[in-house]
Amino acid sequence: MNASVRLSMSSLRAHKRRFAGTFLAVFLGVAFLAGTLVMGDTLRANFDTMFGDATSGTDAVVRSADAITTPGESQGVRQPVSTALVKTIDQVPGVAAAAPSIQGAGQLVGANGGAIGGKGPPTLAGNWITDPKLNPYRLAEGRTPARSGEVVINRGAADKGHLTIGDTTTLRTPDPVKVTIVGLATFGGEDGMAQVTFTGMTLSDAEKYLTAKPGEAASIQVRAGPGVSQQALVNNLTPVLPKGVEAITGQQSAQENTDMISSQFLTIFTTFLLVFSGIALLVATFSISNTFAIVIAQRTRENALLRALGASRRQVTAATVTEASVVAVTASTAGLAGGIGIAAGLKLLFPAIGFPFPEGDLVIRTLSMVLPLAVGIIVCLGSALMPAVRAGRTAPLAALRETAVDQTGASRVRAVTGLALAAFAMGATLTGVLISPSLLLAGLGAVLALVAFVVLGPVASSTAVRVLGSPLDRLRGVTGALARRNALRSPRRTAATASALMIGVAVVSLFTVFGASLKATMDQTVSRSFAGDVAVSTPSFGAGGSGLSPRLAPAIGKLPEVDTAVGLGRGVAEVDGKGRALTVTDPTALARTFDLGTIQGSLRALGTDGIAITRTEADRQHLTTGSKAQLAFTDGKKQTFTVRAVYGQSELAGDYVITRAAWAPHRTQDSDTLVAVSFKKGVSTAKGKAAVERIAAQYGNPQVQTRHEYAQSSAGGIDMMLTLVYALLALAVLIALLGIANTLTLAIHERTRELGLLRAVGQTRSQLRAMVRWESVLVAGFGTLGGLALGAFLGWVLVKASDGASDSAFAFALPPVQLVVVALVGVAAGALAGLRPARRAARLDVLRAIATE
Repeated sequence: MNASVRLSMSSLRAHKRRFAGTFLAVFLGVAFLAGTLVMGDTLRANFDTMFGDATSGTDAVVRSADAITTPGESQGVRQPVSTALVKTIDQVPGVAAAAPSIQGAGQLVGANGGAIGGKGPPTLAGNWITDPKLNPYRLAEGRTPARSGEVVINRGAADKGHLTIGDTTTLRTPDPVKVTIVGLATFGGEDGMAQVTFTGMTLSDAEKYLTAKPGEAASIQVRAGPGVSQQALVNNLTPVLPKGVEAITGQQSAQENTDMISSQFLTIFTTFLLVFSGIALLVATFSISNTFAIVIAQRTRENALLRALGASRRQVTAATVTEASVVAVTASTAGLAGGIGIAAGLKLLFPAIGFPFPEGDLVIRTLSMVLPLAVGIIVCLGSALMPAVRAGRTAPLAALRETAVDQTGASRVRAVTGLALAAFAMGATLTGVLISPSLLLAGLGAVLALVAFVVLGPVASSTAVRVLGSPLDRLRGVTGALARRNALRSPRRTAATASALMIGVAVVSLFTVFGASLKATMDQTVSRSFAGDVAVSTPSFGAGGSGLSPRLAPAIGKLPEVDTAVGLGRGVAEVDGKGRALTVTDPTALARTFDLGTIQGSLRALGTDGIAITRTEADRQHLTTGSKAQLAFTDGKKQTFTVRAVYGQSELAGDYVITRAAWAPHRTQDSDTLVAVSFKKGVSTAKGKAAVERIAAQYGNPQVQTRHEYAQSSAGGIDMMLTLVYALLALAVLIALLGIANTLTLAIHERTRELGLLRAVGQTRSQLRAMVRWESVLVAGFGTLGGLALGAFLGWVLVKASDGASDSAFAFALPPVQLVVVALVGVAAGALAGLRPARRAARLDVLRAIATE
């Protein structure tokens, strides 16, 4: 073993450049993985610290004990508590102070007239708590609100909206309220809670604009007296609280806030990055394996001589594994340092692009260092294992051969195995998405399709390179023919090199197809369901925005140009024990503006005790017209409703519809999410839209859009997602290009004598450079086309699987322009990867090259 180690060390010292590409591939993969884990740990710790600091003065929180949670939401809606409880709580032993906390949606309008925030995180408004220890926000500048119309806003919102103390602006609650800024606040020492905006009002204003009626609050904040622990305070409070109201410690409340951020954002954020780390490492696997395969092929005679001199198979294999171990440990260790640098860079980058994270030092946990190190070493050693085994099998007589011949591409076993895998993958996929919808089967089929592509790569590479390279014979003459033959020389090597790029392109194509399909689905949904002429909405998604005023739809409906204007509000209730979202609207007007499909029963007769549901929900709940369903609302009241209508489509109208009169006794802060408008006959879209815009300007100036514009804006978040995906996938593509460049560089070293002979018989330097570049383009072209085919197939699988798992109908769309751009970028990247190897080949000294052994 000592001899094997010495041999490995001397080989590494003599051929450092051979492993440069492998080192870089492992380094980048490990750095991205470590950076993601460190970033996640840091954000969790910083948010925990921020919430802890902000609520350090709150020792107990009194709130409703029950919450109604609808599907797809982690945080439920709680019943308000009576502010009259404050007097009772003040008399409890151990209580130093108590204050009601009112919270609702409130979106500020900036100095330029545009809304602040609304891009995911909530836009909050509430009462300014006068007790500074109970208030999570700290007054940083100015004073607290003392009169109606005065507000304090968080400093982050002020900076984003270019607002200062003394400015007058509009607060959408959703009714527009004129407010004057009298102070700026911080949260836990930060300018705000990430991108959440906050507006602090007087208690009377908060009750007027954010609650259904005075005397209600979201919770009551309680501060303990000296020497009273948080748990002791909760124990004292619990006996005096009415049924359905609970007290929790301030520490528990802060932890719930941290968990909310973690579940809604941090977990998704880090999982998203971890997926791309995995893709980068998968791509690196092909590059690493290819590098070692080429190095072993180049050392065939050297290994054969070692065997002839008495070295055992185990010693030759051990020498190769030792080389891989040294590269793995060195590159992975360097990757850990790179990961810390990436995490630090991301922490600086996100605030610069308008996404502030809490301040704090990087948190580096043991697991975040050990896991990437282990993964990097395992990936590198696993990729080098098969080449190492092949090295150990080198026969002593191979020392007498000049070169080794690669015939693996034509292997009948490989072809049969690959075709069998492809057939099994197709069968599993088609069964999982068409016959018996199953995400598990569809996912298994997708994975098997990827494996089949890799197995069939060497078999397909010969045919693909011949077809792709055939024009080169005519366009580039002998240079093109030589480039094509070089790419055909080793099918396994060509396939392994192209596979790295194929995976990167496949994932890019997958998300491109899925994004285009989501846009097509949204357009299809709006075209099929929305029969109106224009839609009025607020440009927000996630929990952001404040919605639209319920008075906007009636105001628009009075215009002489308008036939029907219907607002869609949102409520929540438990339907027979399960949390469900309710659409609150005028059902008669809804049927005139939306295509609801076949309607059984009557929407006109809902009244205050009737409900309409979709056919899907009716079948799921075993309900039909005339059936009874019990609804439990957030105010604790229960009411039996009669199903008076069952309708077919639900994409925009929702699954459950009740009237505004039925919702009014149970509502909290009332708002609409959309106003759909139909014009009278003869009114042009332009004229009608202009009239609606004049009314909308009086209600916070929400967007007025045609059906097509509404569909496009609804899908606006998809483009943002794709931009982030492409940026993250750039790392995987970069690793793939490094693999191509490294393979070509090693292949040039392998063909040194051959290149010298070509130069000796008259090939110019420019012809030699062109030959190497075109070889790179052919390999990249093969990988790009394979990636496009695989990505389009996986995109189809994902769309069909999503269709089967959802009540909404997904549309599949292939975006030809975007896919052509992906193809051109892939081929251009291949040409770029061949530049450096081509330059090195052209610089070879002819006489030395011919004399090379």
